[in-house]
Amino acid sequence: MSEQLKILHNPRCSKCRLTKQIIDDKGISVEVMEYLKTPPSADELETILQMLQMEPRELMRKHEAPYKELGLDDESLDRQTLIQAMVDNPILIERPIVIRGDRAVIGRPPENVLELF
Repeated sequence: MSEQLKILHNPRCSKCRLTKQIIDDKGISVEVMEYLKTPPSADELETILQMLQMEPRELMRKHEAPYKELGLDDESLDRQTLIQAMVDNPILIERPIVIRGDRAVIGRPPENVLELF
């Protein structure tokens, strides 16, 4: 595999751990990005959204406190506002996200990562 695999990872998340285990079991090296410690930039999130063919709100964990506290369910909020909310509150980003080249999948279920191989 020529393209580096990257995973937006939260080590406390069981789906993240299972997804990473599938990658490890295939013997593939992966760059682990602990996104809660080092959140992706707005530009990086925009790229990921394009790869996933998703809108910002679709990538958000709606049950997390910041979603309600910041009123992110307000339909009038624009794309940049929603993306910036994820940059400022990375707990809102659905996980895990695995990236290979110009493709990405969300590891829910973890077996989704197999689409990249």
